[in-house]
Amino acid sequence: MERRKFIKTTGLVSAGIGLVGSASAYKVQAQNSLPQWRGFNLLDYFTAKGGNSANGSTEEDFKWMADWGFDFVRIPMAYPRYVEFDSSKDITPEDIYNINEREVDRVNDLVDKANKHGLHVSLNLHRAPGFCVNAGFNEPYNLWEDKEAQEAFYFHWGMWAKRFASYSNKQISFDLVNEPCTRENMNDQFSRRGPIPGKLYREVAKTAAERIRSHNPNHLVVADGNNVGSDVIPEIFDLEIGQSCRGYYPHYVSHYRAPWVYENPDDALMPVWPGEIDGKTFSRESIEQFYSKWIDAVKQGVGVHCGECGCWRETPHDVFLSWFEDVISVLAEHNIGYALWNFRGDFGILDSGRKDIEYEDWHGHKLDRKLLQLLQKY
Repeated sequence: MERRKFIKTTGLVSAGIGLVGSASAYKVQAQNSLPQWRGFNLLDYFTAKGGNSANGSTEEDFKWMADWGFDFVRIPMAYPRYVEFDSSKDITPEDIYNINEREVDRVNDLVDKANKHGLHVSLNLHRAPGFCVNAGFNEPYNLWEDKEAQEAFYFHWGMWAKRFASYSNKQISFDLVNEPCTRENMNDQFSRRGPIPGKLYREVAKTAAERIRSHNPNHLVVADGNNVGSDVIPEIFDLEIGQSCRGYYPHYVSHYRAPWVYENPDDALMPVWPGEIDGKTFSRESIEQFYSKWIDAVKQGVGVHCGECGCWRETPHDVFLSWFEDVISVLAEHNIGYALWNFRGDFGILDSGRKDIEYEDWHGHKLDRKLLQLLQKY
């Protein structure tokens, strides 16, 4: 399907050019074939361990999001959460096809609750068969090396696409795999990693999209940027697949002292914004330069959305807000939406556990009102 026909068919863009809101008045937006969705990641199915999340999303969560003006949630899922296997042993290739329909029903219910409040849902495989950007679960094969893993990957997306075959692309989209990259040792969080060869990424993304659209030709498919979400994927520009960038640049600010980034968190350098960190000078201009390749993609007709962004709770709050306004305002100038990681939790607007701010009580939760107001500006 040609891109122009795809955009018209899916109805995702009502106008190619417009004016951004009050925060960036009178600046012309770049055309973007994906909506400027604004919202949050929900971590109900984020971890590989079985059982329901103790911090599961509630009806109130969705109501608050909608009342505050947001219209998007992304659900990053670890596939072991919805398959049946003996958790006392390593999962096998055969286990990966053993779908737990009860858990699939629960995901379906989560989607329906979000849709009820007018929120678009992005389903994402954070841990796909054979790959996760995070270690901590033994995979039986490698998604980027083994055909067996790729077939399981296509099977899972076919299952989800069939389950939501009757849903419109205003209700749901399918984000193929979170932050793809190569990794020397899939079970070592700190092992060396790099970009997926473009030809290979194209093959996997194209086949997965075809499997998804075999159940509904208008299903909306998104691919995360290569090299842990940071790099545009020019190899799929001619395909009808949106692309998802990240709002974590530079990591010195976004992931200060994060234990999954630093083997020794005490090695992390104190962030400032704007200013110099680790001998490098950072400012709004740095952000503009970082996103220039994504903005160029938008101008070429590629739909772009920022599927994850935000700041780990250890970054000083004033530094976080100063940096984050530069990030999301640059994106907004080009009609690129965002999803904060997360809603309730360490990166979120509720119950983030930051020690340097005064929270507002919100129905028994601790609300970061300054962060909420910043998000609402863009």
